[in-house]
Amino acid sequence: MSNRVEKKIKEPFIRIEKRADLSSKVKWLLYTSAFFTAIVVGGIFLLAVGVNPLKAYGKIVEGAFRSKMAVEATIKLAVPLLISSLGITLAFKMKFWNIGAEGQIIMGGIFSTYFALFHADWPHFVLMTVMLLAGILGGGLWAVIPAWFKTKYGTNETLFTLMLNYIALYLIKYLTEGPWKDPEASGFPKIASFEANARLDKIFNVHAGWLIGLLLVLAVYAYLKYTKQGFEISIVGESQNTARYAGMNVKGIVVRTLFLSGAICGIAGMCQVSGAAFTLSEGVAGGVGFTAIIVAWLARLNPFIILVITAGFSILEKGCSVMQSTFGISTAVSSILQGIILFVILAFDFFSSYKLVIKKQKKGGAKNDY
Repeated sequence: MSNRVEKKIKEPFIRIEKRADLSSKVKWLLYTSAFFTAIVVGGIFLLAVGVNPLKAYGKIVEGAFRSKMAVEATIKLAVPLLISSLGITLAFKMKFWNIGAEGQIIMGGIFSTYFALFHADWPHFVLMTVMLLAGILGGGLWAVIPAWFKTKYGTNETLFTLMLNYIALYLIKYLTEGPWKDPEASGFPKIASFEANARLDKIFNVHAGWLIGLLLVLAVYAYLKYTKQGFEISIVGESQNTARYAGMNVKGIVVRTLFLSGAICGIAGMCQVSGAAFTLSEGVAGGVGFTAIIVAWLARLNPFIILVITAGFSILEKGCSVMQSTFGISTAVSSILQGIILFVILAFDFFSSYKLVIKKQKKGGAKNDY
């Protein structure tokens, strides 16, 4: 009887099995199919709500590129997503599941805001440099906290980093209603707007965060591929026991990598407060840290593919906002459309690595095989 129970447990009706590695040609074919399938499924949804899919998709593309101002807005949306996705990539490469990019972006913004509010009279170049370093420090230190607890006590990094997001968010709320409250806001809880001297310079009429993001793409790629530290990250990610056997300081590598991961996310926070919002508010991260997880995962932690996927996400987000206003539809429709497209692409991505195996019954009552 116990053997039969054990056999049933070992042989579920449906199980997930890892696929053999697919060739590059097959992968590209799969990703192309995923894109077109997502467009078709999204089109069916648009038809269901009474919108012409061809006109809607045309308006999405037009909305992202119809004018110089629209292009600039699309790039602004891409900057924090690109930078935070690169930051997450370092941690994920080591299989440290950093779900705390939101909090690290916020802390980078908080540290940078201090100097923007209280040292705005410094020379512009000095102030911008210090704000950038402050953003790096704020995001890095916030990420080191769960890294240290993980190496010291074996805590769950997923839950730890997630909870730190909310602590960082409420820290902004405290500063907004307390010590950093704008005295000229007539009692309204807000932080004062930055002076011109504390604002990030513009390059081609878009704040310099886009250039920082592109430089970080090259830096992260080179760091992971060509440096000793990048090699150590890969080894620790594959097997910590192997890393220890090779004489690597695993705890030190984990802490160092998480500092860098959070530091890059902190740069995104600095760019947001000094280049886009010109102040610190509870919406400084705006969910970007969670979207970055999806971007990094879809890109298979490749910085250059992250750049491409980030562009796609930003075009979709900017274009959907224009589409909803053009057709007079609810903001929920736009969000659902984005979710459907993303879900289909994620499903294809999952089944490129795994497959469903259904148990088959042999004739004559013989034992079941997969």
